[in-house]
Formats: sequence, C-alpha cells, structure tokens
Amino acid sequence: MADELDAISSQLEGEGGRDFDTPPLHLWHPPLSGDIPITITADGTWYHQGDPIKRESLRNLFASILRREEDGDFYLVTPVEKWRLTVELHPLLVTDVEREGSALRLTLNTGKSVLVGEEYPLFLEPRMDNVAAVSLWHGLTALFSRSAWYRLVELADDSGVISSGDWHLSLQ
Repeated sequence: MADELDAISSQLEGEGGRDFDTPPLHLWHPPLSGDIPITITADGTWYHQGDPIKRESLRNLFASILRREEDGDFYLVTPVEKWRLTVELHPLLVTDVEREGSALRLTLNTGKSVLVGEEYPLFLEPRMDNVAAVSLWHGLTALFSRSAWYRLVELADDSGVISSGDWHLSLQ
C-alpha cells in the first residue's frame, strides 16, 4: 500500500496501544493536511488511487478514524493529521440485521454492531429508492446492503419496523 496510508496507520499504532475500536475523535482537531486519494464508492468499497483497499484490517482502521464534519465532507483524523476523502453515498454498509429481544441489532461491514434506537435511528435513503440507512457516530451513516434490507423487511410488521418497543420506521 502507498506510503501515505502506512504513515497514517503507523501514527495510530504509535498512540500507546490504544483500543482504536472507538478512538477519541472528538478530542482530535488537527489542521487540514490536504486531500487524500481515497474514495468510498456507493457499494461500500474503499479505493486508494483507483485500487481497492483489500486489507480489511486497514480499511477497518481507517473507518475507525473517519468522521463527517459540519461542512459535509468526510475526513480521516489522527491526533496530528486530518485528510479529506471522497464518499459517494454512505461510508459504511449494514451487512446484517437481527432481532435481539425487542431491539434490532445491525452489523456493519467493519464488524461493529449497533442497536437501532434513539442514538442510532434508521431513515430511508431517497437516492437509493428508499432503502434503509442508519445514522451513526461522528456524523457517519451506513446504507443497508441488499441482503440486510430484505432481512429488515422480513422483520417488519404492518406498521413498520419497531426496535426497543418505542422506535418506529414506516417502510411505506
């Protein structure tokens, strides 16, 4: 992989062995370092300089330091650098959904999972024929993959999707 990707990765590894499953992005406010030739396509594939990033561990590391800022742009943020990248639609994908008690648990393409509710609400994405998506941390969102969307529809009742007894999304 290119030197700039390895440099970003090594900065994070040098952070004292922190758990970068949930890095403290809210504490990191470095100046803009520039644009990085990374694009996340609508199907969730990450590309660097036109080549797919095939190392899942690297993609997941970068996803853990990704945030969307008030200007609407997406950035990879470390304690000392901030790189703008291109996201065509949503940076993450929901790959599975399952009922967990009265709640819905979503699994993302990074391996993380969230419970649908007030903190992580669903919405319909009009740019994708109203397929469901979910709002996440740091301004991120995840679109449902085809199989996860079908699974969500299977879990709906006549009134729509309910999670945790009080959260609702109408699929009509």
